Amino acid sequence: MEPREPEVDPTDVCVLERNYDYAQKNLWVLSLWYECDVRTLVELLAKHEIPLSANDERQFGSYYRSVQRRVNG
Repeated sequence: MEPREPEVDPTDVCVLERNYDYAQKNLWVLSLWYECDVRTLVELLAKHEIPLSANDERQFGSYYRSVQRRVNG
């Protein structure tokens, strides 16, 4: 038997932040990698307080901030 690679949790804050960087801080690209909708990723980034890129901020900033308020309030 070959040794198995350890499983990585894609929602772990370090993994999520690294993958967002790899996706060139583009939520549309990241959503393709994660095979989920963009809103779900905005929620994950907001919950982990991972800042949005300037482009993503323009498109999703108000939703990101509303998620942060809901989580922190």
